[in-house]
Amino acid sequence: MEVVLVLLAVVAAGEFTLNILIQQPNTGRVVNGEEARPYSWPWQVSLESFFPTCGGTLIAPNWVLTAAHCITFHTYRVVLAEHNMNKEEGPEQFINVGKMFIHPKWNDNCVSCGNDIALLKLEKNAVLNDKVQPACLPQHGATLAHNQPCYVTGWGRLHSGGPRATTLQQVLLPAVDHATCSQSDWWGSSAKTTMVCAGGASKSACHGDSGGPLNCEGGDGRWYVQGVTSFVDGRGCNTTRRPTVFTRVASFIPWIVNCKCELYPFI
Repeated sequence: MEVVLVLLAVVAAGEFTLNILIQQPNTGRVVNGEEARPYSWPWQVSLESFFPTCGGTLIAPNWVLTAAHCITFHTYRVVLAEHNMNKEEGPEQFINVGKMFIHPKWNDNCVSCGNDIALLKLEKNAVLNDKVQPACLPQHGATLAHNQPCYVTGWGRLHSGGPRATTLQQVLLPAVDHATCSQSDWWGSSAKTTMVCAGGASKSACHGDSGGPLNCEGGDGRWYVQGVTSFVDGRGCNTTRRPTVFTRVASFIPWIVNCKCELYPFI
């Protein structure tokens, strides 16, 4: 059976305690989600070139994690402390991207091969405050339990073919373990161990959410970015048994560490 994948890009430590959030997220789109409480995901960034294209995650004052398939232009900036894209609300920080690092095994002709991950080095450090904080990353090799609750966040389409969200959206997506996600009536061989699946029913990420975080609360009360939003089924963002697929951050910790030492410059 041919599986059609759709990338989710839009083509057209400091004085703060990391990830014990000052503004707690609503737990009461993304598809079938809800508006996030402003600044409750302080590591969420908007990646922009000529227009907003993707999401991303601040992982250090001058480093942003995103999806490799998001990098299609040569000039980008990130917006931190963004909530409503239609107006400037005051706390936003606009910082140009200085260097881009794409995983060396990424193949833009084979999204299901994995390695959909990239790092952006900013031209200057972000100012950390109660609205802008770096995310915690999981330990190398860490896994998510089946049905572990996680949130995907972004400004992507509210439904397949629908309008993009104006304000940051969030949706609760339970993790789907690899044994389930790789079943033939789910994602089959398209689901790799270097990926994380989440959702698979009426809620999902959608076009424009690419590169953004899959946020999962750890047992220590901190939030960890366990995934980078990568692709959905070509038949629709919230197709049954086709959960949103994320690059599994825990599989790439050594590369992230090495990349921050600038071993793999893209430009």
